[in-house]
Amino acid sequence: MSTRELETELFGRRTNFEYSETWVGYALLALRVVMGWTLFYAGITKVLDPSWSAEGFLLHAIPESNPFGGVWATMANEWLWLVDPLNQWGLTLVGLALLAGAFVRWSAFWGALMMLFYWAASLPLEHAIVIDDHVVYAMLLFGLGAFGAGRILGLDEYLEDVEFVKQNKWLRYLMG
Repeated sequence: MSTRELETELFGRRTNFEYSETWVGYALLALRVVMGWTLFYAGITKVLDPSWSAEGFLLHAIPESNPFGGVWATMANEWLWLVDPLNQWGLTLVGLALLAGAFVRWSAFWGALMMLFYWAASLPLEHAIVIDDHVVYAMLLFGLGAFGAGRILGLDEYLEDVEFVKQNKWLRYLMG
């Protein structure tokens, strides 16, 4: 089992510790697959249900004291034609990309953005002060993207070796 030492400066303070590359790999793979399944399942159930719409949630489930109350009502009344498919297909495709390990950084970014929208719609939080499950999911997605978790038994490992990607190195920022 391979171990490494991480030496870095975080918030102006030096830190170092040893870690197992093997266990970090297993952990990242497990987190990617679990988060991928969670998002995929949430999305595909909406896609396959012809009666599903975000309208009811946007109009009736947002707390009355939400600081963005008018935004959600506007989304429900004027932008539902866009909000519904973005929500359905966004969850489904981000989940699928995480499961496959393809374009993980790109997908993790959009998944985290969706989670931040869900968090903002939940304000003020009923069972938390600032951090709820949506923030946890957003940070987990951030971590998966930061580590390039798509390279661990994912398609990103293979896609990065494709000649087109090698010639367009900026594409690597979307993968990993």
